[in-house]
Amino acid sequence: MAAQRVFPLSCVVQQYAWGKMGSNSEVARLLASSDPLARISEDKPYAELWMGTHPRGDAKILDSHISQKTLGQWIAENQDCLGSKELAEKLHLQAPQHYPDANHKPEIAIALTSFQGLCGFRPVEEIVTFLTKVPEFQFLIGDNATTQLKQSVSHDSQAVASALQSCFSHLMKSEKKVVVEQLNLLVKRISQQVAAENMEDICGELLLQLHQQYPGDVGCFAIYFLNLLTLKPGEAMFLEANVPHAYLKGDCVECMACSDNTVRAGLTSKFIDVPTLCEMLSYTPSSSKDRLFSPKLSQEDPYLSLYDPPVPDFTVMKMEVPGSVTEYKILTLDSASILLMVQGTVTARTPTAQAIIPLQRGGVLFIGANESVSLELTVPEDLLIFRACCLL
Repeated sequence: MAAQRVFPLSCVVQQYAWGKMGSNSEVARLLASSDPLARISEDKPYAELWMGTHPRGDAKILDSHISQKTLGQWIAENQDCLGSKELAEKLHLQAPQHYPDANHKPEIAIALTSFQGLCGFRPVEEIVTFLTKVPEFQFLIGDNATTQLKQSVSHDSQAVASALQSCFSHLMKSEKKVVVEQLNLLVKRISQQVAAENMEDICGELLLQLHQQYPGDVGCFAIYFLNLLTLKPGEAMFLEANVPHAYLKGDCVECMACSDNTVRAGLTSKFIDVPTLCEMLSYTPSSSKDRLFSPKLSQEDPYLSLYDPPVPDFTVMKMEVPGSVTEYKILTLDSASILLMVQGTVTARTPTAQAIIPLQRGGVLFIGANESVSLELTVPEDLLIFRACCLL
């Protein structure tokens, strides 16, 4: 009998401090829906649900017929399931530079709900406007760096990048005491004026929200450097390696290259490394609309949208299947993939599985390369499914 190459997974929840509490978290709700034995602690945060083989979150295999206990152990002994040798060679030829680079960590975030985040440097003209309208911000940047940035507009991209780096570094390396003083002045001014006039032109409401969550944090001023994006469900932002970003609120499906290198400088309780961040960032300004990443509709499947960023590491598929469909055949791929059920109830069938696999909201399924899988809807409700894979 052929080795089983399609099986359900139990994935690891990360309870970082910034996660939503208890059942207010979509992560907790997905976990509770997929596992009837799961007990949600209402006084604990549920931040992320990790699907993969990371050492701090290696998914458990939910199939007693498989001897390996985790996905990482199974893949180590069944590497052919990832794809053909030709696929691996093609991957290396297409982008060998990505794999020795320790800082390479591209990622994509696809909104499940209204989702707000900071992503990439704003156009210089916008930053200069904030320097004029927010004197507390300009004070931390300093006159020289401010002048350099204003003058860079008429020069080449290298001059702009150098000026941006100088301004951002001045802010991030400001003395803590001075940051707190200027932030308190700004918060006081916005609080006094917010009732009298619209403070949207200086992101007043967002500034107050961030200061309440991270009082005295220099990252609060980052809203004047970085694009503010508000995504609707299904919209996405793609982040190349070294693009500064911060997720502020909402729920998303996130996919990234396998890397543990996250360099932080603000709006976090984790380790902060300002010098490294200021040195490594990509100081290329762009408009907020340029940061949006639009999916493409599949030519093979009318219910399938492809989020295929310009890196070889990953592609995300979104499947929206109407409840009127009784059976849905998943596209066969020449790479392994992981599937997440966000909405719907189905049974999965595949030639290599010894039995049908029930899946409901929060369920996760590993699918080996070239495996044929069909989903039979057991409840006539719409399906929302995400699938991470590698397309070349």
